[in-house]
Amino acid sequence: MKFYLKVSRPGLWFPTIWLYMLPFGGQQFWVEPLFWVGLLYVCFPLNFLIYGWNDIVDYETDQLNPRKDSYLFGAKGTKEQLAQLPKTIALVQVVFCLFFIAVEGWKMLMLFSVLGLILIAYNFPKHGLRTMPGFDLAAQFGYLLVVPFSIMVNDLADLRWLTYFYLFLFAVQSQLIGEVMDITPDRKAGRTTTATTLGMRGTKALIILIVAIETGLLLFVYGDYIFGGMLGMGLIWLLLDLFVIYKTQRYTLEQMQLFGVGSNVIALVSMVYVWWSGCLL
Repeated sequence: MKFYLKVSRPGLWFPTIWLYMLPFGGQQFWVEPLFWVGLLYVCFPLNFLIYGWNDIVDYETDQLNPRKDSYLFGAKGTKEQLAQLPKTIALVQVVFCLFFIAVEGWKMLMLFSVLGLILIAYNFPKHGLRTMPGFDLAAQFGYLLVVPFSIMVNDLADLRWLTYFYLFLFAVQSQLIGEVMDITPDRKAGRTTTATTLGMRGTKALIILIVAIETGLLLFVYGDYIFGGMLGMGLIWLLLDLFVIYKTQRYTLEQMQLFGVGSNVIALVSMVYVWWSGCLL
């Protein structure tokens, strides 16, 4: 069970929880039992599927990755453990997927089908999107499916298209940050990603551009100066990181762990604020 929990990467649950909570916008969520079943799904079973599948195809790369074998960044499974993983993942998914399809009908079936196709395309052996610069970022669209999942499960109003665009930028930004941390083991394993192609400096510059667009959207389109200000402070940190502090140096394991914990704290604060204010609705 410890191995399975590590596979699901509890330290990286916050994106799916954040996306699941987003559509509520100030509405109470704690009274409906179905809300808690959905929350449970986006915490463990969904991340167990996404990251477990990734661990199976990334075995060689993960053996070189100092971040792995932790609850924060994921498991470093043996070949024997990974060989048994598909059966467990499938069992967990069947139980939850059948339940939600029974409750919500064909729309939920379509959502799970799209998610499955994206995961197959991303993790396809040798020629999956995870090894194609640019396409590895486009595949992050799959995370956005958590939003319509939450809307269906909790009977909420849909979001405007601009919010989905913002969330896509958020997902791409998160992927790039992970690729920056893994740039050295990825290169050692011969894996090609956007970060290994652009290099440390180019990838950090791209992250800065994305966060600048996100900040501009929040300040000048959504007119939210609190959340926009929080993101603006993050933008200042990224600029200092690239041009003053770390530049193109590799982060130590301790620094990456600190960033991981800090990201969870910031995610919790921003999630509460976005729910309370409804600023992205």
